[in-house]
Amino acid sequence: MGREQWKKIWVGSAGNMVEWFDWFVYASFAVYFADSFFPKGNDTANLMNTMGIFAVGFFMRPVGGWVLGRVGDRRGRKAALTLTVTLMSASAVLIAVAPTYGAAGYGGVAVLLIARMLQGLSVGGEYAASATYLTEASAPGRRGFASSFQYVSMTAGQLLGLGLQIVLQRTLSEDALHSWAWRIPFIIGALGAAIVFYLRRNMLETEVYAEDDSAHADPARGTIKALLAHKREAFLVIALTMGGTVAYYTYTTYLTKYLSGSAGLSKPTASLVSFCALFLFMCLQPLAGRLSDRIGRRPLLITFALGSTFLTVPIMTLLKHAGSFWPALGLSLLALVVVTGYTSINACVKAELFPTGIRALGVALPYAIANALFGGTAEYVALWFKDGGIESGYYWYVAGCAAVSLIVYLTMRETRSIDLHRVGKEDQGTGAGRTRVGEPVAD
Repeated sequence: MGREQWKKIWVGSAGNMVEWFDWFVYASFAVYFADSFFPKGNDTANLMNTMGIFAVGFFMRPVGGWVLGRVGDRRGRKAALTLTVTLMSASAVLIAVAPTYGAAGYGGVAVLLIARMLQGLSVGGEYAASATYLTEASAPGRRGFASSFQYVSMTAGQLLGLGLQIVLQRTLSEDALHSWAWRIPFIIGALGAAIVFYLRRNMLETEVYAEDDSAHADPARGTIKALLAHKREAFLVIALTMGGTVAYYTYTTYLTKYLSGSAGLSKPTASLVSFCALFLFMCLQPLAGRLSDRIGRRPLLITFALGSTFLTVPIMTLLKHAGSFWPALGLSLLALVVVTGYTSINACVKAELFPTGIRALGVALPYAIANALFGGTAEYVALWFKDGGIESGYYWYVAGCAAVSLIVYLTMRETRSIDLHRVGKEDQGTGAGRTRVGEPVAD
């Protein structure tokens, strides 16, 4: 892979890292600021309220996917990526300065809600823009490898958030974390977004987009009307995302709270388990992405779905009784190895389903809908089961979502050898314009 392609991957991934740092620290620091915005009392209820606002951000993602996906298809991937990081910076600043319940009553909740809505708009467009950019910017035989850096950057953002949390936990008192120190990561996130904004202003557009003949000729480009011409692909994105997003958020954003709240580990130990597991998980992404370039996308997706369907209940049950660092780390890593079958390649699989003129919106809107329905509600559903005294019910919920996606993976077509320049142009009736499944792809 040439230097220019590495540069494109780096610039596209750097913004994704900052976006997901901000997105993730809300979830990971919620245990410290939940009581700041609601009346003191039931800690679980306050955490549920805070995570309810977290879920609101997910419900804004379809709006962000629609608006920013349209920008990406009509104005270019660069324009969409620059706009997303601007919105994320603004949301981080709002959270950093939000007044507490003691200072402004529920006014602080209103500020928090607005910030989460902006984050939802931003991330709703960021996922599709970065997935499309990374897929289009890579050589045909390395799309799986290149697009895997989306989850490398997402995980790096989470690791930075967790690492910062561990440092603050070990250097500041519990009272300081609950009273003011939880604002620090949001200030850092805003500064990081400003740096990435500068980088993205000078990024290069992808050749696939720049060379598309319909870039300025088709008035329906990047519109819902154009997306409706690809209803099957849009539904496929929702269905194949369902199991993956629930499993991903279970073993990343919810894991720390589960280990400390249900498994009985201390907060610092739970954070350290998550940090180590996520670091190894991050390192696996390019390896799995490159494997998909060799053997195809479907084998990895099917492996994930089978593992998540049949191993979720025993893994979560054993995690609850892990008791110490090493057993918890081993089980967490096992779960994340299974999830890698989805995370390493889901970006390129979705991008490979759509033609250039509708690719950003085609990935953004269906994916955001699936995340709003399943990913954004995962933690809330988990806490709801716990509050109802039937926490094990959530394990079966995760397994069930994976089982639905398994059916989709078993019946979908292979996308590894699709020609991004020609997909959707000549293959509507004849199947032309797309290389045959299993045909060798040049590196």
